[in-house]
Amino acid sequence: MLETFLFGVFPYAALVIMIGGVIWRYTTNQFSYSSVSSQFLENRQLFWGSAPWHYGIILILLGHLVGVLFPDTIQAINGVPVRLYILEGTALAMSLALLVGLVVLITRRVISPRVRVTTSVMDGVLLFVLLFQVVTGIMTAIFYRWGSAWFIQTATPYLRSVFTLSPNIEYMTALPLLSKLHAINFFVLLALFPFSRLVHMLSVPLAYLWRPYQVVMWYRRRQIQQ
Repeated sequence: MLETFLFGVFPYAALVIMIGGVIWRYTTNQFSYSSVSSQFLENRQLFWGSAPWHYGIILILLGHLVGVLFPDTIQAINGVPVRLYILEGTALAMSLALLVGLVVLITRRVISPRVRVTTSVMDGVLLFVLLFQVVTGIMTAIFYRWGSAWFIQTATPYLRSVFTLSPNIEYMTALPLLSKLHAINFFVLLALFPFSRLVHMLSVPLAYLWRPYQVVMWYRRRQIQQ
């Protein structure tokens, strides 16, 4: 009964909360679509945390997305053992990199007084949920190897069944506990998305790619010669 709710109902509840929250936040305070940068408060630790975190999370998310959208491609890659080893090793390395970056960002918020003052309760909740997501993902990769192979046989058909409004929870109930926690926590992140700093992902300035260029003219007052 619990698993029926967690994998058959909760995903839709999380999506409704996310979509409704995004619309609500945009209509009430669209200027809050920002990560509220604290770079001017502390820069050194921010760099060493932000760089591996962002590069790692982008590649890991793309890997998951490719597994959902193009499972045949992943299956073809995994058909050659060397390519499977490279794929698994790269994914684990990226996961460890984003874990290091996240730990640095969390430490920065704890030990820096100026950054700690600007940290909200939601920031703390989000960092904990993100840390849990990363740790469960890495532990799954270590204890249940060749995830890229069994991911397309379980998570991919399950997620597709969710989007076709006919969730087949049997794909998820057969997975180990770590994988279940990883999946459930993902839906928790979806629900938290519009109420946290994650919403800044929607404010990527894509319009800069096609808007007319601007001419910037510098005016500097000449110094008066003595």
